[in-house]
Amino acid sequence: MNTSVILDGNGLRLEDVAAVARFFAPVELNRSAYPAIDASRALVEKILEQERLVYGISTGFGEFSKIAIGREQSAVLQENLILSHCVAVGEPLPTETVRAMMLLRANALCKGYSGIRREIIETLIAMLNVGVHPIVPGQGSLGASGDLAPLSHMALPLIGRGEAEYQGERLSGAEAMKRAKLPTHHLLAKEGLALINGTQCMTAIGALCWYDLERAARLSDITASMTMEALCALTDAFDPRVQRVRPHKGQMLTAKNILALVAGSETIEGSRGLRVQDAYAIRCIPQVHGAVRDALEFTRGVIETEMNSVTDNPLLFVEDETVVSGGNFHGEPVALIMDYLGIAASELASISERRLERLVNPALSNGLPAFLTPNGGVNSGFMITQYSAASLVSENKVWAHPASVDSIPSSANQEDHVSMGTTAARKCRTIVNNLFSVLAFELMAACQGIELRKTGVSPVHEEILKLVRTSVPFIERDEEMSVHIDSINRLIRSGRIEELAAEMVRDFN
Repeated sequence: MNTSVILDGNGLRLEDVAAVARFFAPVELNRSAYPAIDASRALVEKILEQERLVYGISTGFGEFSKIAIGREQSAVLQENLILSHCVAVGEPLPTETVRAMMLLRANALCKGYSGIRREIIETLIAMLNVGVHPIVPGQGSLGASGDLAPLSHMALPLIGRGEAEYQGERLSGAEAMKRAKLPTHHLLAKEGLALINGTQCMTAIGALCWYDLERAARLSDITASMTMEALCALTDAFDPRVQRVRPHKGQMLTAKNILALVAGSETIEGSRGLRVQDAYAIRCIPQVHGAVRDALEFTRGVIETEMNSVTDNPLLFVEDETVVSGGNFHGEPVALIMDYLGIAASELASISERRLERLVNPALSNGLPAFLTPNGGVNSGFMITQYSAASLVSENKVWAHPASVDSIPSSANQEDHVSMGTTAARKCRTIVNNLFSVLAFELMAACQGIELRKTGVSPVHEEILKLVRTSVPFIERDEEMSVHIDSINRLIRSGRIEELAAEMVRDFN
């Protein structure tokens, strides 16, 4: 992707985040943002000249907001803020997450309510464009006041501290910036607070989670339709009239997708009249998958609103030269929807595993051999694929417990209610990763079942089966399954399957 993402604080989309975070699309600062950025910085300077007492500019932070700070110490205060707050722990966040954090922080700062110099924002953008990526440990945020600890690690290389990855090498922050020929900065009043007081860590993780879950929702329709072929399923429950009398948008979309994917299938056509109805894991695909689609539609709006918001404190309003101390750093909007998305992703995995169980269980598979092996007994076939999928689904149930219902006071009880939004986002990330693996198991088993059935499938499924067979073979007898599991996992995460379906099915979504 070579198209630049241009930041003005207002128009950033989820697709832009993915383009920059994963595909290294170049980033530019829109010149239209210059006046607001410069005006907010000028207001900070005026406040210092007038020796006004303003939180975060001429006072300490949190409980120390009661202590006035003179102009000569205000710059020291900002650097000390970064140094004292970089206390995150655990494994470093993935590079794509760090890039998303940097992008989102730059976008928020260019709205012109934070009092930071334009050159700091430009350096942050330059780091994205040349690939200087701060090392940011993943744990340690309460989600209010924003993501203080991880954002402090993100900010360290800007002041020549911390660590960063550059051209595949982990270096000191100062060395990474030097090799990339980028300047480091001595922060001035308000600038440290502007860099670290916000929700950009949780929102970065959340934005990439949303992007992946939206893909997984489409994949779920595909794997489900393939399983329907293998099980000789009925399509009565997907009748548009059924959806019309309960007109949830996602339900109607899923039913339409499934009918389009199975269109032209001899197997599905031949199943008419074999029984009255299928089990819920098949019959209720529109209701379950559709509810996830509705969750995605709702949460997109919340995430994109957050991406284009100012979430630091205090805020500078240049029109009347007021500085307002508020609570936009509180991550509750993101926390709630990340728990929601985690639950939605968990449900997609849950119903997928139930379809997998029907494929491998001879009592439920409508005539397929036990565990999808033509030579059972000496061969176990797909027995333990369901076992592994069940493990992931059960793990998801633990991760799906909401983080947003928790809170713990901090900063001498000044920060007495927090969101746990970053914990919710990190949990959602794990659930979505597990979901992809469960869908990979289902797809692999469905393809095995289709070939064992030896009846005609839909044209779309025929092409998807060919694509799958470029990665994993039909399993005639027991083999080292981990090799095939790794291959199908790579394929299902590559995007090629849903791209193929979209090429063949008009309006597949």
